[in-house]
Amino acid sequence: MSNETAPPAGDSNFGNRVRSAIFWRSGTQILSQIISWGATLAVIRILDPEDYGIFAMTQVILVFLNFLNGYGLASSIIQAEKVEPIRIRQAFGMLLLLNGGIAILQLILASYAADYYRQPIVGDLLRVQALIFLATPFMVLPEALLTRELEFKKPAIINLVSAVVGAATALYFAYNGYGVWTLVYAPLAIFWSRAICLVIAVKFYILPTFNFTGAGAMFGFGATLLASHLFWTIQSQSDIFIAGRHLAPHDLGLYAEALFLTTIFAAKFVPPLNEIAFPAYSRLQSDPRALAWSFLKAIRLIMLISCPLYFGLAVTATPVVETLFGPKWTEMSPLVAILALAMPVMTLQILFTPANNALGRPKITARTNMFGAILMPVTFLIGIQYGVYGLAWSWVIAFPLLTLFTFSQSNRHIGVTAWEIGKAVWPGLSASIAMAAIVYLVDQLLPEMIVYARLALLVATGGLAYAGLLYILARPTLFEVIRLIVRRKPPEPVPADLEAETI
Repeated sequence: MSNETAPPAGDSNFGNRVRSAIFWRSGTQILSQIISWGATLAVIRILDPEDYGIFAMTQVILVFLNFLNGYGLASSIIQAEKVEPIRIRQAFGMLLLLNGGIAILQLILASYAADYYRQPIVGDLLRVQALIFLATPFMVLPEALLTRELEFKKPAIINLVSAVVGAATALYFAYNGYGVWTLVYAPLAIFWSRAICLVIAVKFYILPTFNFTGAGAMFGFGATLLASHLFWTIQSQSDIFIAGRHLAPHDLGLYAEALFLTTIFAAKFVPPLNEIAFPAYSRLQSDPRALAWSFLKAIRLIMLISCPLYFGLAVTATPVVETLFGPKWTEMSPLVAILALAMPVMTLQILFTPANNALGRPKITARTNMFGAILMPVTFLIGIQYGVYGLAWSWVIAFPLLTLFTFSQSNRHIGVTAWEIGKAVWPGLSASIAMAAIVYLVDQLLPEMIVYARLALLVATGGLAYAGLLYILARPTLFEVIRLIVRRKPPEPVPADLEAETI
């Protein structure tokens, strides 16, 4: 790393709070996801790909309308240096108006969506799913108030509770033959249980106000994020919207679940870390060198985890899918292998958002999402001409272009260069590519065996190979991770000549 970036100094208490936040947010997130995935995998083995294809059609409408839910208002509260009680009441009033209106709009659009997809059940599902929006105001604002104070323990525990409620609901309805409706009732249970618990935990017993005088700055920040969210929704949901018109529900279900599997890390683990990074970066916005140093460290550590996961998944897709999803889903394996190749780049691209927003530059995020809202649909429209596999390859082609554009818009504000980002990514990337090659060769040499045993051998091979390669290729980075885990006093700095050899 160049001399232009240096670690932040001074506020040790702030650093401890950030570490505590990471511990609670990521630790309980892992436990919550284990519970959710356990239930999800059990449900997947019961339901059919067609059920997931139909559900994916409803998600396009739900997610598209969700960009209007007013989350940007909550972000403005997190980002502001001081928040008066009246602003909280104004935000609450606006959230109630927005989400009530969205619920009504979804009821109106339900029939049109059913006609577009040529699936009448889509309309019925959407009418029930509108109840999700009514829970949003009671969930978003209390959590924003806790996030502002870097208080992640309570929401982390609440997320764990809601995960248990959702898992129990999903298992009950799946085992009792409710089919695709299982995928509707479980999220409803999660959202409403989370909203109720957050209101109780924060003692969020306030009355909303619908007099928005003086709230221009808060709404202006929220409106910018709203536009950004709209563009992100277009780029992230356009594939299902396009494919739902061209593919059978069975094939769409295979694609949707392949996308779910390959985006688990980027969609489930990186956003919670970004929730911590946003307020943490906001506190460092007056110290550009400290923010740049923290940003590069976040890239280095997260890519150190994401790269081996995704490259490993690419070469073990068949045994992974058969083990987790069951024999009826084996057709999904090639799609998983293709999509996994795009996900490290997607993970890197996501990491720019909290830094830009914390610097008070949400317009940068809006511009990059606008570019993605054009690039991704165009790529998907071309890819769908080659069927479901062409759709999967579209991710591999489009996301590197989107990440390059994001960097070109962000680098001068965050204070990092392409060379510095390359150095941060290189340890995890280089070791992961070599590890994937080793795992692939071992897989080719293994005789026929039970799929569970094969997967266990390949995972063990990959883990040992990756650790060994990191020790050889990126020893300082490996030691940095070990120090982060055990929290021991850091050793003496690595000599410059050794550091140069490991880059």
